[in-house]
Amino acid sequence: MLSVVSTPIGHLEDITYRAVRTLREADVIACEDTRVTGKLLKAYEITTPMTSFHGHTSDAKIVRLVEEMLAGRHVALVSDAGTPGISDPGFGLIARAAEAGVRIEPIPWASAVLSALVGSGFDTHHFLYLGFLPIKKGRQTLLRQMAEMPCTIVFYESVHRIRKTLDELATFLGPDRRIAIGRELTKMHEEFVRGTATEVAAHFETREPRGEFVIVVERPRD
Repeated sequence: MLSVVSTPIGHLEDITYRAVRTLREADVIACEDTRVTGKLLKAYEITTPMTSFHGHTSDAKIVRLVEEMLAGRHVALVSDAGTPGISDPGFGLIARAAEAGVRIEPIPWASAVLSALVGSGFDTHHFLYLGFLPIKKGRQTLLRQMAEMPCTIVFYESVHRIRKTLDELATFLGPDRRIAIGRELTKMHEEFVRGTATEVAAHFETREPRGEFVIVVERPRD
């Protein structure tokens, strides 16, 4: 069995009883970074052995893990933060396990996407999640399309590109389209910044952007 276990995106208390129990009962925990996951396991006195699983994990290791699950071993998959498989290398293991007929057990909870979405104050009935925007190829085309999309849009951005992205949004979305940024969600320095793309861009011109960012773009007004 493969348990896809959501872990805290910042605050260590944001984990379910079921997630803790599953991590204790699993035969092994496959994690992005054993140092990061090790802190969580220590906090909850979990002694289950870990194995690394990240973007550079070999295909041979994926095959081996799937074979172990087919033989009856229980693998718990976690990412460094949030839900495995969402803009995360864990997707590869989940897909291969599903193809092989392994039972997959999702254990939901923490999500930066949903936290930013509900904290934005924008319409949540119809939204589109884009992951990370393309760095080069297709980026300008997607930004133009975003201006016309009839729904709320949510995507991640890195600290290294946040200012550039905000300037681009101000250019492509027009003067009235509002956005909200969730920064360092659930952590000590959590912050929401709301306003037009131009206003939010100006906010980060006067201070050094730090942390992890989720950008929410309001759907076009009727």
